[in-house]
Amino acid sequence: MSALDNRIKFRHLQCFLEVARQGSVGKAAQVLALTQPAVSKKLAELEDMLGVQLFERSKKGVTLTAFGEVFLRHAGASVAALREGVDSILQARRGDLLLRIGALPTVSARIMPDTVRKFKASGADATVSVQTGPNALLLEQLRLGELDVVVGRLAAPEQMTGLSFSHLYSERVALVTRPGHPLQQDHITRLDRIQDFTVLLPSDDSIIRSTVDKLLITHGIGHLPDRIETISTEFGRDYVRHSDAIWIISHGVVAKDIEEGILIELDMDTRDTMGPVGITTRTDLQASASLEMLIDCIRQVAEGIQA
Repeated sequence: MSALDNRIKFRHLQCFLEVARQGSVGKAAQVLALTQPAVSKKLAELEDMLGVQLFERSKKGVTLTAFGEVFLRHAGASVAALREGVDSILQARRGDLLLRIGALPTVSARIMPDTVRKFKASGADATVSVQTGPNALLLEQLRLGELDVVVGRLAAPEQMTGLSFSHLYSERVALVTRPGHPLQQDHITRLDRIQDFTVLLPSDDSIIRSTVDKLLITHGIGHLPDRIETISTEFGRDYVRHSDAIWIISHGVVAKDIEEGILIELDMDTRDTMGPVGITTRTDLQASASLEMLIDCIRQVAEGIQA
């Protein structure tokens, strides 16, 4: 920020905009509840700081110069943004805002609980709604304005029209089983051995399905004779815990289960399945202060996962 930025104050912009709107220093002074000399002084200070003349003065009033026209566009946008920010803060303090977050299952399980706790601890009273589902559905809801932000894997380029993605971290696919599974006991690391068991896969409409298919093909697995397709984390977790099935799923979905020993990750190389996880918003979205606070909480939690 330059020294000039520090010298220009809100009152300078306020006086400039009102004089431009009224076409008169006297009328602007009345609207602002200031004296005419006070308004004239602020205009003179602003012109001195910018080093240009912003108004042509005459007996009929004042009109914008070419420099004034240019400055008007930016000054108006700055003041409008500031007012929106203040309004958003006031709404957040009153709890009037509903923040609608779409999260893939991996994010819903791993990031959103800590994010919402951190957001609530910040003092914001906005209500948070967390919805989960297939990536394509969440992105469509985002485009329609039914969601404010989606947190999950980066979608295909053709699905990102009108949307903006901000990277948080990268995540791989994991193969997990119940403790004591035969493949663990035999210390088998060949991925093609999973064909001897029931395998749970993400359904066709899930964001990681193509990644899983590539992983299987790379290891010579063209078809799984006994498979179940699901995006339900509850079903997958329960089914695997009570059978010899193998679950192929984003690592984030089962990270806590692995940490607690509820599920065990098979020692198989899945580094090639790494994919970006991040925040997707509409490019035309003017985020409220509360939404910006929530997004900042998401980033902080994600940084902890990376660490």
